[in-house]
Amino acid sequence: MEKGLVSIITPVYNAARFVHETIESVMAQTYPNWEMIIVNDGSRDNSEEIILRYQEKDKRIKYISQPNGGSAAARNNGLRRANGQYIALLDADDIWLPNFLESQIKLMKEKNAHLVYSSHKRINEQSEPCMPDFLVPEKVDYNSLLKTCSISCCTGLYDAEPYGKVYLREELGSLRDDYVYWLEIIKKVGVAYGNKELIASLRILGSSVTANKKKMIKPQFLVYYKVEKLGLIKSLYYLSHWAFNGYKKYKVN
Repeated sequence: MEKGLVSIITPVYNAARFVHETIESVMAQTYPNWEMIIVNDGSRDNSEEIILRYQEKDKRIKYISQPNGGSAAARNNGLRRANGQYIALLDADDIWLPNFLESQIKLMKEKNAHLVYSSHKRINEQSEPCMPDFLVPEKVDYNSLLKTCSISCCTGLYDAEPYGKVYLREELGSLRDDYVYWLEIIKKVGVAYGNKELIASLRILGSSVTANKKKMIKPQFLVYYKVEKLGLIKSLYYLSHWAFNGYKKYKVN
């Protein structure tokens, strides 16, 4: 584990439309000590061609190809090869502002924290704002994370030095795998701290899982009931909070 190095794990599946923006946002970081591990999860478009062009430009970009196995399997493939003290999950259609890593590591050091996240913009397929900015709370713990996930996948940064790497649950496929990942980490670190700065952009696609909250109800319940083993009553209690908070989170003003 290389101290100070950030390992950025990016799964790619048919992301040719957006992956160039994602890679360029990483290459523009004011914090230079990073490696970007891009895992092509069986894409059928020209994602590979685009990624390889960027790899030629910047040797900090590392490319892996695998048969389609879902985002959890792709992220774990990247995590196994990660060399950094810090771990970030960045999807192939999301974007960081140039000061993202610098700002997050600064917050981590100020708070003596091992997990941080940030506020972010929400953009559409044309990279234009499509919802109000998502402003995060100052901190979250396990209980509050069960009620609503304030840690968007593109904004979480985990210091793996004290507790080691945390892997995603591949049996979840591409549904709630990142949410369970944050739950696993926060059980180790206790508290995560939020950066109020808008230093990332989360892309909301019409076909994205996040945009279809009804589709998420059963997987979310199973996280509480099967993964976290909270029992039926507690699982329904947290599901009701999640549904109410999710409505507020994705309501367009």
